[in-house]
Amino acid sequence: MDAVHVCNSGHLGLPLGCAEIGAVLFGHALSHNPADAKWLNRDRFILSAGHGSMFLYGWLHLSGYASVDHEQVQKFRALHSRTPGHPEFHETAGVEATTGPLGQGVANAVGYAVSQKMAAAKYNTAEHTIFDNHIVALAGDGCMQEGVAMEAIAFAGHYQLDNLILFYDSNDVTLDAMAIASQSENAAKRFGAIGWGVQVVDGHDMEAVLVAYEAAKAAVGKPQLIIAKTLIGKGIPEVAGTAKAHGEGGAKFIAAARKGLGLPDEHFFVSAETRAYFAEHAASLAKVYDAWKVTFAAWQLANFDLAAQLASAGEVPVDLLSKIPAFAADSKIATRKAGSDVLQPIAAAVPNFVGGSADLYGSTLNYITGGNDFTPENGSGRNIRFGIREHGMAGIMNGLAYDGLFRPSGATFLVFADYCRASIRIAALSGLAPIYIFTHDSVGVGEDGPTHQPVETVSGLRVIPNLDVIRPADPEETAGAFAAAMLRTTGPTLLALSRQAVPMLNEASVQTRREGVAKGAYILVKETGALTTILLSAGSEVQHAVAAAKVLGDGVRVVSVPSFYRFDLQPAAYREEVLPTSCRRRVAIEAGVSALWWKYVGLDGKVLAIDRFGISAPGNKVMEILGMTSQAVVDAAKSLV
Repeated sequence: MDAVHVCNSGHLGLPLGCAEIGAVLFGHALSHNPADAKWLNRDRFILSAGHGSMFLYGWLHLSGYASVDHEQVQKFRALHSRTPGHPEFHETAGVEATTGPLGQGVANAVGYAVSQKMAAAKYNTAEHTIFDNHIVALAGDGCMQEGVAMEAIAFAGHYQLDNLILFYDSNDVTLDAMAIASQSENAAKRFGAIGWGVQVVDGHDMEAVLVAYEAAKAAVGKPQLIIAKTLIGKGIPEVAGTAKAHGEGGAKFIAAARKGLGLPDEHFFVSAETRAYFAEHAASLAKVYDAWKVTFAAWQLANFDLAAQLASAGEVPVDLLSKIPAFAADSKIATRKAGSDVLQPIAAAVPNFVGGSADLYGSTLNYITGGNDFTPENGSGRNIRFGIREHGMAGIMNGLAYDGLFRPSGATFLVFADYCRASIRIAALSGLAPIYIFTHDSVGVGEDGPTHQPVETVSGLRVIPNLDVIRPADPEETAGAFAAAMLRTTGPTLLALSRQAVPMLNEASVQTRREGVAKGAYILVKETGALTTILLSAGSEVQHAVAAAKVLGDGVRVVSVPSFYRFDLQPAAYREEVLPTSCRRRVAIEAGVSALWWKYVGLDGKVLAIDRFGISAPGNKVMEILGMTSQAVVDAAKSLV
């Protein structure tokens, strides 16, 4: 109450309504160690209803997490505090996921559960159990209405993730109104029907909450839902149980509420008895932690190779490119097929690399050969069949990435990136490094028509900060793209791959093409005379720029631009070397919208693009009709002064 009152913003309802749940979890039930927030075998707690962030900050503070000391609690939502408006990963020890967009935390929790199932299958032995924790999430009515949450929930039920416990803060209130205005389903029956164990409890009865939690921990074969019936804003009679309690509406009544709750006038008060209790509890948690460390040390001695793999779980060989064989010079294959070939040596070199597909392995071609499927019976499988759940897939990938034990990748058609966008954005914001292998990247898809031809999608993704979008032009660029993605650990990478075959661009060496991707743009064809014209392109249209250069003469340079993000990060000297400002006669061609190309072309140049939706026809015919040809490049270049 005090934190929300001080900053005059935030959400009182969930922290007050779920106080007893928090007391049971952080005061008794969760296995964690405030002195080692990243303990491998901790229970992970994810607050999906991230607007209720003071719930999490309050309990982390009481538990003894140094990142949320008394000063930080008082600086709730203040500039540069470690208690921002919604929990942010990397900002605050004890925060397991960046939550805010409702439902994301549910999907993240499912991803954590998958990660821990994989870890248990890979690292536990008959003699030593080092992974046996639980993933606990708290969600509200809003989370349950979000599609991303329900996609992930269905996935969890199918895969029998019995290490997952989801608390549903069922207070019958949403932001605008009572929940009955927008929902009427029976949650217990719904979850039961999709493979979850379900309990319903009074969320204010601490004994009942604990009994339900212990039963959920003991359950086998099903993820567990605990529906906790609560009173939102409990303790502030003027707003309790109403939509006004959702936000800061109750803050003006806290003086009376403090008296009603028997609290002193001191703001941010914590009693000495409470401090003493949590200090004692932290000591008991430390004993569990110390006992695990003994087991872990014995496991390390008995399993040298496994221990080495776990210690290097996030590492990628710096010479990864050298492990990918060169393609035959006369190859003509789609970059999605090249990606499939490249993926296999990468998977061999990085044992903790895992992949999945939204029911499209046969088209995205990203199945890890010999990796087997992840199933309830086989937690060590490296291929995850997400089903037709693109957004759920992306949110679950984030959970895997947050946990940090496995490097996740996922695939679908590029046009469906819009279904994943919210999770992709959170990955970029949080500095996670999942890899998106999105194929069928242009109007070259052909007969499927404009619904499946992503003309605006690549540019729409390129504008997301910290997201690296790479659109390779041939198989060797594809090898460079996969290696660059794997070696990047500060944010996500999206690989946009073609359905149609593309020729090898042998005008540059294998090394030049592969290493050029890492710089974002490079000179593919260098002029042999005085520079007069620069042709720029990305992906499958680079071939047209190369063909046009042969017609236009010896003063023409071709620049391949697989990644705007990477090129923009290069030193000014390199960018000037590739695109000298002295040459203003420039033409760009890409089978997508024109908007972003102008920063490279300038007002004196031309952009050959597709600023409209596509056409249902064979892919090569669509390309021709929409001007994606070498002749169009020639004509455009000749028209420039």
